[in-house]
Amino acid sequence: MTTETLSGKPLAGLIQGRVQEQVRALDLDGTLPVLAVVMATADESTRWYVRSIERAAERAGVSCRIIDLGQEATEPVLAGVLRDLNAEPSVNGIILQTPLPRGVRTESLVGLIAPEKDVDGANPLSLGRLAVGQPAFAPATARSVVEILDHYQVPVAGKDVVVVGRSAVVGKPLSLLLLGRDATVTLCHSKSGPLEKYTKDADVVVVAAGRAGLLTGSHVSSQTVVVDVGTNVLPDGSLVGDVDEATVKGTAAALTPVPGGVGSVTTALLLLHTVEAARLQLSSLQPQALHVGSRSLDAQVLEAAG
Repeated sequence: MTTETLSGKPLAGLIQGRVQEQVRALDLDGTLPVLAVVMATADESTRWYVRSIERAAERAGVSCRIIDLGQEATEPVLAGVLRDLNAEPSVNGIILQTPLPRGVRTESLVGLIAPEKDVDGANPLSLGRLAVGQPAFAPATARSVVEILDHYQVPVAGKDVVVVGRSAVVGKPLSLLLLGRDATVTLCHSKSGPLEKYTKDADVVVVAAGRAGLLTGSHVSSQTVVVDVGTNVLPDGSLVGDVDEATVKGTAAALTPVPGGVGSVTTALLLLHTVEAARLQLSSLQPQALHVGSRSLDAQVLEAAG
């Protein structure tokens, strides 16, 4: 059978167009959206990702400030930088990029990011608000999965959706977003047992475990839509997801590619969250409910176009 490829690039282009429109509108008020990315690592895949954010921001007209503290940065230094960025009115969005140096407590630092500037939903307060349906910015990667499903008109209401991986960055917030769309969600992890027990009859499977080749063709059916969130760098420098593409292609109904799938949408959403944060800060409002029950971006873009 033919497996449909669900590329993220068309949707990323739509989102980038919306970002550019909002940047022009903010410019009329004399505001330039600013995204600050704090990093403290020599990890090349992370540095590549940050450079991709910087390039996308430049294309969209968003100022991207990279604050590279080096792999020897201490927790007090990182905490001081985050507090300074919270207090700086010109900074609209803050991302604390992981991994962080050994011994630095990520969970303590993300809690310092002001919720109104927490454009990647890292602060536990943002996740808590997401859980109870209050205004918050959802983690961009988790939101990108929902937006891709919307873009390709993959229904989730009343459908069985399996999420593999329970991280606070993707798995948990994504489960909340999907519940907000009336999906029946199963969250699998390392203690869940054989994956096929859950995935074989699922309508949608999202894999976000960080293990190359984890999901194979034997885990899915011809009715399954597979979203691959994994980003694994192989020894030869190539990037692969958590899905064994060779066996899933030809078995599943549809599959997002790696690269060119979730990642491109995630980057675009980070910029969208930044300009939305700038707009809300300008008007002294709170972050809008960009998650539970929200309309798809496609619908919003069409409505804005008249």
